[in-house]
Amino acid sequence: MGYILAVTVFLVLSVIGLGLYYIKRGVAGKNAKKILGINIMSIFGLLIVATAMILANNAYAEGASAQAAGSVNGLGLLAAALSTGLATIGAGIAVAVSSSAALGAISEDSSLLGKTLIFVGLAEGIAIYGLIVSILILGRL
Repeated sequence: MGYILAVTVFLVLSVIGLGLYYIKRGVAGKNAKKILGINIMSIFGLLIVATAMILANNAYAEGASAQAAGSVNGLGLLAAALSTGLATIGAGIAVAVSSSAALGAISEDSSLLGKTLIFVGLAEGIAIYGLIVSILILGRL
């Protein structure tokens, strides 16, 4: 477990350091997208490895009867976290797109304010749906 923490801290500090270095250097365009892609893949790779190690440790550390209950409980918690996390990421993207379009429409015609707020509110509802699903999952554990 200490190994995962050390690698995580290293990756987070390297992402921050690389970001500051390239901001100071002034890298943009394809190089910046390539570096961002490498950083995202390394973080998700660490997430997958850490999840596999944690599930493997639970499988070996517990007995036969406790193993099944722990695995189901752990996967339920993982499902609740993923439903909330992915829903909020989707809501963030939707709000970013719809609110920027709404601001452009309002700057052209100020009478569209009420209509555009409805679309922004609908985009925010996605996060609430993910939270409701995670509450339902946690209620079943």
